[in-house]
Amino acid sequence: MLVLIDHANLKEIEALYDMYPYDGVTTNPTILKNEHKNPIQLLKDIRALLPSGCQLHAQVISDTTEGIMEEAHFMLNEIAEDMFIKVPVSSAGMKAIYLLKSEGVNVTATAIYTAMQAFMAGKAGARYAAPYVNRLDNMGADGVQVAADIHQMFRLHNMECDVLAASFKNSQQILNLCKKGVGAVTAAPEVLRALIQHDATFTAEENFENDFYSLVHEIKGIDLNRKHD
Repeated sequence: MLVLIDHANLKEIEALYDMYPYDGVTTNPTILKNEHKNPIQLLKDIRALLPSGCQLHAQVISDTTEGIMEEAHFMLNEIAEDMFIKVPVSSAGMKAIYLLKSEGVNVTATAIYTAMQAFMAGKAGARYAAPYVNRLDNMGADGVQVAADIHQMFRLHNMECDVLAASFKNSQQILNLCKKGVGAVTAAPEVLRALIQHDATFTAEENFENDFYSLVHEIKGIDLNRKHD
């Protein structure tokens, strides 16, 4: 399962990559707005920060097929040819997904709230379909189950599309999707840190360190600074 960072703050992205080798970054217009910077320049800076082979996803805002295509071509030319263009699954968006796929463009179908929206986006040529897990939960649905159903449908019909689940409030939701074999997730920094950090691990680490140095004090002649051959 690929794990991506759903954020646009350069310092946060760099700090996360210093801790763990993630698979890329996803953004949307709201995330970019929160940084109060030129969005195109910010996306360029994120692309430059990411290691080779990592993904960058950015979203169009037009509500017509022609506008979506124009924005997509602009981003591909200005930012990176291999970036993923996020397209909402409106009627205009579905047509744009098909057209972009015919040009060999990587497309992520976004704003997905039903399994059939994702299925039709996959048939149109999307590489990823991004259901909003926590938003679905807040609407009274089971977001994890919807994402899992989409994944099962893609595999059952031998489609090339994968789930890129988004919108999480906790690490348990990601764990549940990981157990179901979902292809990718993207989450905010605080949720991603919770995938690794655990108070019990910190306590164990501290106990091991204290026990070791206690042993050093008991046994004379141990030079911790000595280099071994």
